[in-house]
Amino acid sequence: MSELEKVTINLGAVDLGQIDLLVEEGFYSNRTDFIRQSIRQQLIVHSGEIKQTTTYKYSALGVFKYSLDELEELQRGNKKLELKVIGTLIIDQNVPLALVQETFKSVKVFGIIKARTDIKNYLQTLRDLS
Repeated sequence: MSELEKVTINLGAVDLGQIDLLVEEGFYSNRTDFIRQSIRQQLIVHSGEIKQTTTYKYSALGVFKYSLDELEELQRGNKKLELKVIGTLIIDQNVPLALVQETFKSVKVFGIIKARTDIKNYLQTLRDLS
């Protein structure tokens, strides 16, 4: 199973009661099962919009990992990344912030960034600028 992220939501008492009733009646194994299936259903409903968006606006869909060697190679070639990701962006722990600053021109991640805190903060400033 892929790595999961925890999401917290607030629900009204009536909505929560209806979910609990469906769980009790055996439609779902628990609240989490109901919420996951509901989210998946909405993603299916909007799959056309997601596909169109990923095709025309975002350059990457999935998990993308950048190592020290890969970013140093970009730096040597005087290349900068204009990265748009739906999924996960991973930057290895041994990558210095200065190298990220020199190699990332812009970044938008709709999903998860896994990197040291200083790098996450820097990438957030790039996102805020775009």
